[in-house]
Amino acid sequence: MQRPFLHPAMEDVTLESVLYALADPARLAIVQKLASEGCGMNCSSAAPAAMPKSTQSHHFQILREAGLIRSERRGTEVVNALRCVEVEKRFPGVVSAILKASEKAKKR
Repeated sequence: MQRPFLHPAMEDVTLESVLYALADPARLAIVQKLASEGCGMNCSSAAPAAMPKSTQSHHFQILREAGLIRSERRGTEVVNALRCVEVEKRFPGVVSAILKASEKAKKR
């Protein structure tokens, strides 16, 4: 039997962990993709193309431990979804500002 995913309670999530998780370009790209899709996605669909599965797992673990995503096993795949509402209540405007700034930087 596989271990269940551990998700921190939102009151235990720190701003430092959120900023650390989003500081990595690969994790930021994952969060951007999840945000643009608006619903849960499996790991390989949300991760950058050609990223090894072990690296994907590492990045999703950091995002999960930072409180940014919720992961759920569905058969053989893992579906990830942003905890947008919860994160927004905890840190109003932070994640949306980072995503907006990142999009502006891409367009330059």
